[in-house]
Amino acid sequence: MLARVEDYHLTAARPFHGGVVEHLHPAPLGTDVHQAFEVGVLLSGQEERHFEDLVLHLDTGDMWLCCAWEPHGWRAKESTTQELVLQFLPDFLGEETFEGVSWLSMFSAPPAERPRATSDETRQQALAIAHELRREMRDRHRGWLAAVRLGILRLLLMLSREWEPPEQGSQGYAVRMSNLAKVMPAVRLVQSHPTRRLSLAEAAATCGLSVSQFGYVFRNVMGMSFGKFCMRARLAYVAQLLLGTNLSVEAIAQETGFADASHLHHAFAQTYGSTPARYRTDGQRLPEAPGYTEIETLGPEDYETPPAQSQQT
Repeated sequence: MLARVEDYHLTAARPFHGGVVEHLHPAPLGTDVHQAFEVGVLLSGQEERHFEDLVLHLDTGDMWLCCAWEPHGWRAKESTTQELVLQFLPDFLGEETFEGVSWLSMFSAPPAERPRATSDETRQQALAIAHELRREMRDRHRGWLAAVRLGILRLLLMLSREWEPPEQGSQGYAVRMSNLAKVMPAVRLVQSHPTRRLSLAEAAATCGLSVSQFGYVFRNVMGMSFGKFCMRARLAYVAQLLLGTNLSVEAIAQETGFADASHLHHAFAQTYGSTPARYRTDGQRLPEAPGYTEIETLGPEDYETPPAQSQQT
């Protein structure tokens, strides 16, 4: 399994990263995890998208949604498969709703119950919007970031029209955007210190909520418990250490707060579908034969640097 850990250092001032990825040839399964929410559109070819207990088989025009800190994978099924990938922090879209349903509801639902394109018309519309977004990110004329934000909302609005939200249950899928601000102090604390063993009581106090209020609101917004969110953040940091350092698994376990290497091994394999040792071995081969290339990419460093052609117009 090839592995990739993305960290684009998104901030409130620079809340978006996007680009076009081209798969040079069919390749082994790659995995990814990042702090941002993700919307993707398959521009050409065929691809698999892997989530916990779910594999999506995508054709041209199909879309996928990925929640923050959610491990996921991909496998191109054809050569020269291209995809538009849009990653953003929640504040980028704000409190927009579609007929009373917040955009966050679509991400908080379990992967199998998230909206998908269900008609050829929707796929064609998705492709048209995706190519508009590609041009905006490439040219970066005045107002490009606003255009990208509106484009993502158009994609989500289109999906919402064909989506029946899961019935409200104990998890409360009618996500209120006002709740997002309530738990963001805890989210930012976890993101800043992923190895810290933050208790539910401390997280709740950080947000000015009772433990029961915090637990409910956090699950409502993020689609998972606070404990699971913390574990995903810690494991993402473990993955970075595996690929970016020569530390032993035992040393990494100690640094990231696991009881021992065996505890880390079990948690990592359960989430990533790979042992830490295998993940490191496969990741070391990635620069030699990645099977994909980012042919157009836009990161936070590009926000204030318009391309030459934009300066000439």
